[in-house]
Amino acid sequence: MIQAVKLTKRFEDITAVDHIDAAIREGSVFGLIGTNGAGKSTFLRLASGILKPDEGHITIDGQEVFENPAAKRMVFYISDEAYFFNASPLDMMAYYSRVYERFDKERFRRLLKSFGLDEKRRIHTFSKGMKKQVSVICGICAGTDYLFCDETFDGLDPVVRQTVKSLFAEDVESRGMTPVIASHNLRELEDICDHVGLLHRGGILFSRDLDEMKLGMFKLQCIFTSTLPENAWQEFDLLRLEQRGSLYTLTARGSREELLARINAMNPSFCEMLPLTLEEIFINETEVAGYDVKKLLF
Repeated sequence: MIQAVKLTKRFEDITAVDHIDAAIREGSVFGLIGTNGAGKSTFLRLASGILKPDEGHITIDGQEVFENPAAKRMVFYISDEAYFFNASPLDMMAYYSRVYERFDKERFRRLLKSFGLDEKRRIHTFSKGMKKQVSVICGICAGTDYLFCDETFDGLDPVVRQTVKSLFAEDVESRGMTPVIASHNLRELEDICDHVGLLHRGGILFSRDLDEMKLGMFKLQCIFTSTLPENAWQEFDLLRLEQRGSLYTLTARGSREELLARINAMNPSFCEMLPLTLEEIFINETEVAGYDVKKLLF
């Protein structure tokens, strides 16, 4: 488990991380959302032990991370802009296998081949996307309990992006790996994360389990051929209502059965339930908390 208590980091007069309290349980896939400059990278560097907190502390499985080699060996950090020396993938394999005792060399070489990467070519000659692939393969094969990813999907094409997500899911399932994925893009994370935190101006505004957020919240699309009275929706706990002619799209709280019964009592000519996106869930929840996520992220 990763535990941050009053975690604070300043760079001269800039507070990059501001008294963060956070808990990330093992075996989950945690998405850290926020605009550029929100403090995501600084938080990951603090959690990796690269930076020392100015105030508060952060622990991994109960151990302080900074200047603690045992704690650091539980973590692999994939930077947004990784540095590979003047190395080839095989050189990086040799390097990381000395640092991480569970580094899987056989899997590393197999994944390089699967991704079509030349294991002997100097990495500085690779494209941005290819460098990201090497970083991911190193992180996956290190065998660490925690994998920190800073904008890891940026620069990957759609096919590779889905492959990387599948690799993450496989290791979460098979050995309980805990990925913490920082991104400014909600859509990148909605099909892999089960817990999401919104970081803004160095502080966590919002941190919730996705299943809990979805619980009791539904989106419906209905068509009514007759004009509805002004008080038609007063019995609904509405979060959002949009109308385009005879088409109504609403998001409301309540049980599925209760909402469908109320809608059917209004005699729609058409009605269906639609899946809620992570973006829609966040917009609804943060607006209730007094924030406009659209202004924070887009």
